[in-house]
Amino acid sequence: MTPDTPQSGRFVGGEHRFAVRVYFEDTDLSGVVYHANYLRYMERARSDMLRVAGVDQRAAHEAGEGAYVVRDLRIRYAAPARLDDALVVISTITRIRAASVDIHQRVMRDGLVLTDAHVEAAFVAPSGRARRQPAKWVEAFDAVSEKGKPS
Repeated sequence: MTPDTPQSGRFVGGEHRFAVRVYFEDTDLSGVVYHANYLRYMERARSDMLRVAGVDQRAAHEAGEGAYVVRDLRIRYAAPARLDDALVVISTITRIRAASVDIHQRVMRDGLVLTDAHVEAAFVAPSGRARRQPAKWVEAFDAVSEKGKPS
């Protein structure tokens, strides 16, 4: 890795951890993170998680195989983040199905859960119809998920 290589997250015990810093542009007039920006943090963390796991979304999209879309999202806001806070987005794969993957995500600061979300990402063909995700991706999810770790 060179000094110009973007930082990426990593897997620790079945969880993907992705660091985020709160910048001025992330905040609203009251100085707290605007609610929609937590979705951005989680999207970046999910994309990084897939890349680190060995899932090449770009190649699949460019080959016309398909792409992931958020099919369902449930989110709970518990506490605010503020300017210059160092946050971590923790993502855990909770369920793998033929055409989708469920991911539990938490945005945290110093061990405190700020936002808790459950995301279902469905794999869809270019037509928008659900389709089986590539078998090698399912294997990659199994390998990095908590159930794929030795006890």
